[in-house]
Amino acid sequence: MSAELFNLLDEIEEEKGISKDVILDALESALISAYKKNFGAVQDINVKFPENGDIKIFARKTVVDEVENRETEISLENARKIKGEYEIGDIVEFEVTPDSFGRIAAQTARQVVFQRIREAEREKMVDEYSGRENSIASAVVRKIERRNVMLEIDGAESVLMSNEQVKNDNYRVGERYKVFVVEVADGIKGVHLVVSRSHPGLVRCLFELEVPEISQGIIEFKGISREAGSRSKIAVASNSSNVDPVGTCIGPKGMRVQNVIDELRGEKIDIIRYSDDPAEFVSNALSPADVVSIEVFEDSKMCKVTVPESQLSLAIGKEGQNVRLAARLTGWKIDLSAVPDSSNADDLGIDSGELTEDEMQREVSEILNEQE
Repeated sequence: MSAELFNLLDEIEEEKGISKDVILDALESALISAYKKNFGAVQDINVKFPENGDIKIFARKTVVDEVENRETEISLENARKIKGEYEIGDIVEFEVTPDSFGRIAAQTARQVVFQRIREAEREKMVDEYSGRENSIASAVVRKIERRNVMLEIDGAESVLMSNEQVKNDNYRVGERYKVFVVEVADGIKGVHLVVSRSHPGLVRCLFELEVPEISQGIIEFKGISREAGSRSKIAVASNSSNVDPVGTCIGPKGMRVQNVIDELRGEKIDIIRYSDDPAEFVSNALSPADVVSIEVFEDSKMCKVTVPESQLSLAIGKEGQNVRLAARLTGWKIDLSAVPDSSNADDLGIDSGELTEDEMQREVSEILNEQE
């Protein structure tokens, strides 16, 4: 059997890249366990794999002056009957291979070899996929179970949980979707990828695919805030004075951003120019609304933002979405207030050049109250 085993291990080592010694170590441990289980042995057992012959089991005993445990010890007198050179502390081996052990060895060897192949392939796949965390992948829908979607990604299995999906998606078996790889895990059945369609990282990765200037280091992502399936705001900056970051991400005729929107099934995307100046950054982030003035409070990291009255609802957004996304994107609290449009202020007889902003706001409020 050993000759056949070694030939098989040579083939596995060549085809699968699994070391023969690794499998032999695993097989030795398995055979020792099988021997003790089937024959009730308590000795120190050793397994030998002669290249031309059957697998052999040997019991190992330590040479002692006085024997206390016959299972693991042998007297010096008896040891020297076997070989005269033995001394106290030496190890004496006795072959204890049962006649029926060949069948057990064959079954065990087969199980260990196939198990080790599966483990090695799983480890190889984990190593291969571990570098794909926080990146994008193309997934095929294999099955839909209740609200969860079973995906296949280059041979690996994944489940797109309901809380990682977006409302605009309508999954069908066989369709392809771009997903964001959150984590690579070693599962019971092999590599398991934790993926998401709602993660902000998916938006970033989609733009990286569409905008080569990002991978070239010309355009830099500064932040993303997202309410998946509805709207995202991304902040971008340019490392070249000759390249407009917003226009570059939009692309010729809007094709670059449109490709991202299509992949996200119609999710709206605002591309914001980043600025180190908090007032400018917050003003940009509130797009598409125009800003009249901004007062920055560094200690509380809060901005008081004034917008034209006609654009207050635009600045706030549906159910507060626009100002909420702007606050997340910038990292600043935003306190919105409105003043009448300049034309309305003129009609009310207010000379804005003679009043401070607070005085103007108070006077506008008083006049409006009087008119009511």
